[in-house]
Amino acid sequence: MDVFDKCVSNMGPLGQYATQSEGYFMFPKLEGEICNKMQFMGKERLVWSLNNYLGLANHPEVRKADADAAKEWGLAYPMGARMMSGQTKYHEELERQLAEFVGREAAYLLNYGYQGMISIINAIVDRKDVIVYDSEAHACIIDGMRLHFGKRFVYPHNNMENLAKELERATKIVEQTGGGILVITEGVYGMAGDLGKLDEIVALKKKFNFRLFIDDAHGFGTMGPTGAGTDEYFGIQDQVDLYFGTFAKAMAGIGGFVAGKKEVIKFLMYNMRSQIFAKSLPMPMVIGAMKRLEMLRTQPEHRENLWKIVNALQSGLRARGFNLGNANSPVTPVILNGGVPEATQITYDLRENFNIFCSIVAYPVIPKGMILLRLIPTANHTLEDVEYTIKAFEVVKAKLENNEYAHVFKEQTA
Repeated sequence: MDVFDKCVSNMGPLGQYATQSEGYFMFPKLEGEICNKMQFMGKERLVWSLNNYLGLANHPEVRKADADAAKEWGLAYPMGARMMSGQTKYHEELERQLAEFVGREAAYLLNYGYQGMISIINAIVDRKDVIVYDSEAHACIIDGMRLHFGKRFVYPHNNMENLAKELERATKIVEQTGGGILVITEGVYGMAGDLGKLDEIVALKKKFNFRLFIDDAHGFGTMGPTGAGTDEYFGIQDQVDLYFGTFAKAMAGIGGFVAGKKEVIKFLMYNMRSQIFAKSLPMPMVIGAMKRLEMLRTQPEHRENLWKIVNALQSGLRARGFNLGNANSPVTPVILNGGVPEATQITYDLRENFNIFCSIVAYPVIPKGMILLRLIPTANHTLEDVEYTIKAFEVVKAKLENNEYAHVFKEQTA
């Protein structure tokens, strides 16, 4: 058998829908200025699918900083990986500012969040160590653990009783191997919008010896009194051993960082293969990230506007009987009953009849029988956007409960 044969015979759980879905349901093209309203297939749509939490993507100050840096430095400088020829004082200064902002001794830049997370896990644990992680961990965490040759144990999402049991198992193993335990969780879970129980996890340190690593991609810039993250929200920054943030969400950029004790960050600098063997972040991205971080620190109105929209959207939806699960972050999941046929029709109805573009998730990404409409509020949205969307969702929910979407699907496939 040719190794490429499966590319035709088995496209995978998502790829099997490529012919029917590509360009509309998968790989859609949103065009125009990044804002609350954009163009999709030639029509203006109200967009709830962009991780532009603070509305910085097209902010004039950000656009100017990006443009000025590109004009001065170009996109090539610095050439090479940082260890060899790609180090600059600007990279170091951004790391210093990031560490100070999230309350850590040191930070290290990552070219991409996903790539960085994989490499952090690969570098920080060896075959003697045990990883204990949440069942809803992001794909980058799962992929990182695939490189781990030691044991790993999973606990049901946010189940602290089960986490304690897994820590007991892990403790017995490391007593034999001489290794350590790394607990990995997320600050904000990007699909369900709930928070990792960071305060309860750190409380377990009184009984168990482990280090805590949190992926706070959706919490950095949005959670806590200053936006420094979900651990700031819980008031436990000094008890989270390794902190990961990304520029791709609140800062509307490219790249990320990891922060912690100086000696740990120094170790990662010399052992993270994804950074040792990859080109340094281009200067416009570094300068642009510094501008975004400055605005995050000194212009709290962006975060205040975000939460004004979040609170209006979530309270409005809940008041009208919608199930948002345990969401208590900007990520807003609207949970409905149905399958792929209904999800397909709801997507089409929202986009074509209400001009609303949001992400819709169904099996196999989530369990059968569930549909999840995932809304990402931003500081660019308005209260009028919120009210219009809630009214549209009420119509959609009524149609779903009356089986109208199922009937349409049967007619189309008959």
